[in-house]
Amino acid sequence: MKRNKTVKLRGAQTGTARFGLGMLMPTMILLLVMTAYPLIFTLLYSFTDYNYLRGAENASFVLFDNYLSLFQNGYFQQAVWNTVLFTILAVVLEMGFGLLIAVFVNSLKRGQKVMRTLLLLPYLLPAVTVALSWRMMLSANYGIINQFLEFLGLPVFNWFMDTHTAFWTILVIDVWQNVPFVFLLLYASLQSVSESQYEAARIDGAGVLQQFLYVTLPNIKGSLALCALLRTIDTFRLFEKVNVLTGGGPAGTTSTITQFLYTYGIESLNFGFGSAGAIVMTVLVLILSSFYIKRAMG
Repeated sequence: MKRNKTVKLRGAQTGTARFGLGMLMPTMILLLVMTAYPLIFTLLYSFTDYNYLRGAENASFVLFDNYLSLFQNGYFQQAVWNTVLFTILAVVLEMGFGLLIAVFVNSLKRGQKVMRTLLLLPYLLPAVTVALSWRMMLSANYGIINQFLEFLGLPVFNWFMDTHTAFWTILVIDVWQNVPFVFLLLYASLQSVSESQYEAARIDGAGVLQQFLYVTLPNIKGSLALCALLRTIDTFRLFEKVNVLTGGGPAGTTSTITQFLYTYGIESLNFGFGSAGAIVMTVLVLILSSFYIKRAMG
């Protein structure tokens, strides 16, 4: 009798496992088709001189020639440096402003819903729309910001064509658009922090800064790590704003890895060279991601 029950239990568990696997199978197949397949072919193409005009059948293996050409390319070196610097600055600024805004909104007794709605508006706009809007506002000829500076008697700039301002202008635009994402994620995390912890801290004589350091931050450190990871990956792939506003100029000061790959890989139809660049970019993102994941798990 007991043996029959054991057999039935094992049969039920096997059926449940098969059902779960059957439900997961469509998603697994989709992920394989959408991620594994392109990644494998990109890796293979990176070792060839594949050019779209000649066709894949006429491509020949060149082993590491694409990678050697890539690392010896001065424009690529500048693009890597620009991307890393931009990512570090953008993530630090977005995390800092996002955290401050989230703490401020969370402390409000009234108007939280209104503030949430208003603050989320920049993030809801497409990146191209944001870029075009800022390009009009910062136009050297008719931009409202230059007109305002001229009215105040201050110097005006050609924001996107000046080597001293182009990089920082795109940085400001990117931070302006993506701070709301950080705010939303951290605000949701702050909502889960128990008020009793703050009350206990106040009873122990903790001030506002001490409450922030010893109550708020420890409770949301997981969200902070996740937010930093997501923003790092997304910022590292920056393309739309650069392509619309500067095209990587002036003199390559705003060129990113994605912009470089688009210019020298996609536009020139040199898919072998572009694939090598894509693999290098993927490795860099994995390195940065593993750093954040290790810190979060530690």
